[in-house]
Amino acid sequence: MIRVLIVDDSAVVRKVLSEQLARAQDIEVVGTAANPYVARDKIVKLKPDVVTLDVEMPRMDGLTFLARLMKHHPMPVIVVSSLTAAGSEAAVRALQLGAVEVMCKPGPAYSVGDVATHLIDRIRAAAHVRPRAATTDRSAPVGAGVLGSIRTTDKVLAIGASTGGTEAIKRVLSALPAQTPGTVIAQHMPAQFTRAFAQRLNDHSAMEVREAQGGEILRPGLALVAPGNYHLLVSRNGAQYVASVKDGPAVFHQRPSVEVLFNAVAKHAGVNAVGVLLTGMGADGAKGLRTLREAGAHTIAQDEATCVVYGMPKEAVKLGAAEAVLPLDRIPAAILEAFGARRPAAAHTV
Repeated sequence: MIRVLIVDDSAVVRKVLSEQLARAQDIEVVGTAANPYVARDKIVKLKPDVVTLDVEMPRMDGLTFLARLMKHHPMPVIVVSSLTAAGSEAAVRALQLGAVEVMCKPGPAYSVGDVATHLIDRIRAAAHVRPRAATTDRSAPVGAGVLGSIRTTDKVLAIGASTGGTEAIKRVLSALPAQTPGTVIAQHMPAQFTRAFAQRLNDHSAMEVREAQGGEILRPGLALVAPGNYHLLVSRNGAQYVASVKDGPAVFHQRPSVEVLFNAVAKHAGVNAVGVLLTGMGADGAKGLRTLREAGAHTIAQDEATCVVYGMPKEAVKLGAAEAVLPLDRIPAAILEAFGARRPAAAHTV
């Protein structure tokens, strides 16, 4: 059984989440707390495996509590936040502090059933997460010189991630130089949070990072984040790559889907692309990374030791989709090296 503690100042939310989680035979709600002070005592007494946490609470806000928890008693935390602008910004900040996932509270935009189904899945994944404290360092861009002697306007960098990916993506982008080829990113995240996530990446990157709207021309120094609840694709218009966003069925239960993005990049950029699959649960993007490799792209998967959840990269490695399997801190240099090398159009084999 996965033992869960629910922390929220709303009695209604505590009741609803407790009732919904009780549907899962492998999850036990061992307690609830109306504020961080009660939560602190119950964590010590009840020893939960996973905590769900609201970020907007009286007496002590969720972010302050999370920072203290990750410093003194690191454990998997899932933030369940409101859809307000302040709630979205706080939820993204919570990821930096070490939260595993952010989710929306039940409400007009998301039904109780939808939230419960996703929360159950996230709790199951979180139970296997290696808790990580906040990372505050900003990496200096590496290897910028390798881009000085090659054409970058016809290159595309595609990155996909899920659980733990917000921090992994930040670390990769913060280490890349301003003239990195046009970059497209699919991170599993609710719609209301992706804009705040893109802004946070922009604050930590030499590149310009923004949420994709559709119609953008990919250019060196620009990174686009897939908007939540939409797929991000890339097509070619003459010598230019153009981003588009679209509705459509979820793929691997995800929208945006890494699979959809990687397949589009493989089709339209092929040998001119680099694909990177980072930490995350499930298999989204694994087959797409293989498609990229078969199209002649250079493909990289994050290694098990540095993943928060070794799910998506593991499936890619099993398929032979990754040309290189690397720890997170070596991936930025590998990206730049791949763009600096001439690549044949044929598929590669290990």
